[in-house]
Amino acid sequence: MTVYTTIDSPLGELLLVGEESATATGGTALTSLSLPGQKGGAVVLDGWTRDEEAFETIAAQLRSYFSGNLTHFDIEYSTGAGTEFQRKVWDALDTVPYGTTTTYGRLAEQLGLSRAAVRALGTAIGRNPLLVVRPCHRVIGADGSLTGYAGGLESKRRLLDLESA
Repeated sequence: MTVYTTIDSPLGELLLVGEESATATGGTALTSLSLPGQKGGAVVLDGWTRDEEAFETIAAQLRSYFSGNLTHFDIEYSTGAGTEFQRKVWDALDTVPYGTTTTYGRLAEQLGLSRAAVRALGTAIGRNPLLVVRPCHRVIGADGSLTGYAGGLESKRRLLDLESA
């Protein structure tokens, strides 16, 4: 069963979507975390159930992150989203430490991809359904510029400022 809730954050109202999970702390595996105005963000669909309790553990971690007290999320993600390549890229995002950034080129190199594959890597990052918790905001341009964030560059800047990256 798909459940959802919304929570307030410094970035605006976040939409959390998940699936019941016997193995997830709190009983919910996160499927999507969307920001207001996000390009390609989730929208509530018929048949979904609003359930704030299902997201108590996740919401508590997000509040702690936004208050500067949490540097690593312990959240189970739903499986099955994305292509094999996208999942490989998304897993690599989870290795970028809090308070740091990396470039698209360095991430491609870490994954053993050619320079020609950097565009495909960027597209995969742009399809990340778990903004904030899967830290695609930590990937920047080779020249240090902020580039391509589905939640908007202002949100990316705010997240990096929060992490002092």
